[in-house]
Amino acid sequence: MFQNIVDFLADFGPWGLAVHAFLDAVIFPIPAFFLQVTLSLMNPATALWLATVGYIACLIGTPVGYYLGKVMGKSVLYKFLKKEWIDAATDRFQKNGEAAILIGSFTPIPFKVFTILSGCLNFPLWRLIGYAAIGRGLKFYIVGCLFYFYGRAAEHMVKDVSLYIFLVGVPLIVIFLLIRRHRSKKRAATIRSQSAAAANNENI
Repeated sequence: MFQNIVDFLADFGPWGLAVHAFLDAVIFPIPAFFLQVTLSLMNPATALWLATVGYIACLIGTPVGYYLGKVMGKSVLYKFLKKEWIDAATDRFQKNGEAAILIGSFTPIPFKVFTILSGCLNFPLWRLIGYAAIGRGLKFYIVGCLFYFYGRAAEHMVKDVSLYIFLVGVPLIVIFLLIRRHRSKKRAATIRSQSAAAANNENI
């Protein structure tokens, strides 16, 4: 049934991809990646335009998935997606929500799991959109650039694109989070020292 829907959307070109990418961030179980590849293969010259359409539609759908999770909770996920995907995403979220969203952009786990879980677990929406913009942007535009520059020959390259992005992206994400955590600790230490100094001055 879902494949029939994807085939139907393919007939509408970029508009079909926009709908698919929007639903991909909300509830549809088949990633928009597959329709992006299909349409890019048909006309590689439009690959960057397709990446842009899919990317924008995905970001528009992100807050919709978020509020769906906020209102309906995990129950909506269990109706449409595999339990192991949901459990794996929940485990990652509990350990580090930011890393879960960024890394989740590259993994086979459908992205809507992370948008809905963000709503369920009250993760800040602005952070969700920010990290989704980074992760989903990389995935959409790497596929788009491959087809734009290599044409139909990119069909064989994109099969491993998620793996390559994962291998390159995850270390960068880890470094970014470590730097961010270090700065946060440093800032907190500075605030504590300033507060202590102010308290001492008042006592004097």
